[in-house]
Amino acid sequence: MPGIIVVSFTLNVAERALVAETVGGAGEIIHLADCDDAGRAAALSRADVLFAANTAQELRPGEAGLLAGAKLIQFMPAGIDFIPIGDLPPGVKVATNAGAYAEPMAEHAVAMALAAAKRLVVEHGALTRGAFNQQIPNRMLSGGVCGIFGYGAIGRATARLLRAFGMRIHAINRGGRAEDGVDWIGTPDRLDTLLGASDVLVISAPLTRATERLIGAAQFAAMKPDAILINLARGEIIEEAALYAHLQANPAFTACIDAWWIEPVRHGRFAMDYPFLTLPNVIGSPHNSASVPATRPTGLRRAAENCARALRGETPLNLVGAGDRYL
Repeated sequence: MPGIIVVSFTLNVAERALVAETVGGAGEIIHLADCDDAGRAAALSRADVLFAANTAQELRPGEAGLLAGAKLIQFMPAGIDFIPIGDLPPGVKVATNAGAYAEPMAEHAVAMALAAAKRLVVEHGALTRGAFNQQIPNRMLSGGVCGIFGYGAIGRATARLLRAFGMRIHAINRGGRAEDGVDWIGTPDRLDTLLGASDVLVISAPLTRATERLIGAAQFAAMKPDAILINLARGEIIEEAALYAHLQANPAFTACIDAWWIEPVRHGRFAMDYPFLTLPNVIGSPHNSASVPATRPTGLRRAAENCARALRGETPLNLVGAGDRYL
């Protein structure tokens, strides 16, 4: 008998059709948006899989307990550190949509690396002031090392692009293994080795209790004075005060910040404790590395495939382990 997938966030007609096509005969799909109060309770009680964007917003008080018999709670976002998954039934598996938007995020990393290496933002500003700094050198990415902290789908997609620029790839993941020909790979205890080798450092690891504030003053001191740091992940992985102090003391060091410490989606507002955007060696973007509408169907399909995997009795991908639970 096919299982039941309950979708708790709103999908348009085309998105509903895409999810239905992806799930196929593996399960029946119920949308909470179509249910009255009694229907919601019945659907959640029968659910084998809940497909959610943010359970804190989509489930009403008391409804999470109705999911105790589910096989999986599948989230649409890649990062769920801001969702209180501790409120969900403890015996139910939880999966993220890790890597769902890897390709646009990788392009964003490359854009930031090039903008920093070629001094595009700095020299654009100089030109507006009438300075024509033709003789100030910029840099090549070719021949350098791109270090990737968090070598999952985003890291692999970034590596593919930066190899094309002639960069060597050094990486860290929890297993210390990769199948795609990196030049060096290690486990998190080798972070200092990665930092010291990197001309460009891309952070694409999830925010967990293990990664929170992992990169601070000591780690910045281990990096090259003219390194380019790109954070696509979460601001909280980096000590904010330490980064600001390092940027002030090392003008050749560039921070490309897409992920900030306080952001509207997770905290309801945007704020900084330090005026990063007044520094000439900072390039900022509003955590929009994944904000490419054309990639939403890809993200939906990848998450729906994981829902179907659970219904077929297969092990879902991107399961959240006890050590990965941030909230």
